[in-house]
Amino acid sequence: MLADLLEHNARWATERIAEDPDYFRRLAAIQNPEYLWIGCSDSRVPANVITGLQPGEVFVHRNVANLVHRADVNMLSVVEFAVETLGVRHVIICGHYGCGGVRAAMDGHRHGVIDHWLQPVRDIAEANAEELSRCAHQETRLARLCEFSIRAQVESLSKTPIIQSAWNRGADVALHGWIYSLSDGRLKDLGCSRRGALR
Repeated sequence: MLADLLEHNARWATERIAEDPDYFRRLAAIQNPEYLWIGCSDSRVPANVITGLQPGEVFVHRNVANLVHRADVNMLSVVEFAVETLGVRHVIICGHYGCGGVRAAMDGHRHGVIDHWLQPVRDIAEANAEELSRCAHQETRLARLCEFSIRAQVESLSKTPIIQSAWNRGADVALHGWIYSLSDGRLKDLGCSRRGALR
């Protein structure tokens, strides 16, 4: 099966060169994306595929349930590099309906180390318990919790020193919260964008 991956890669590279002989030379020359994508590790939600972007057009960080842990040095390093070095103008935090991480956070079972990672999801559920309790079905509750979580991640990222510093010096960088539907392939803007320093 690994040999299949190498074969697919060789075919893909050959096709790119046949379509555009300068493709890889151009791609290797510079990385200048306008977007940073903070998304879920779920294999069904590849950022450049679902947005129709090409390699080099989106800088990507992925983790289980697309969380912004403000002590996550990996995520913070990605954000800092994207904002300070690459000069991205849009940071998109994108979750998806049917998220296994959100489901695991709420199913009441022990899953190991991931339980610690997913604690913010449980905190968000508790903070929004009243509205979630009005959802008639479990799947509806989980979908709504996915939306609440994305909004909370945008808010959390907006308060990091990296983003605050960028805004305070006048950097034109905006944060956005989106959600992806596995059932129809569509992205939805949750209307929680942030731009400019907090007052």
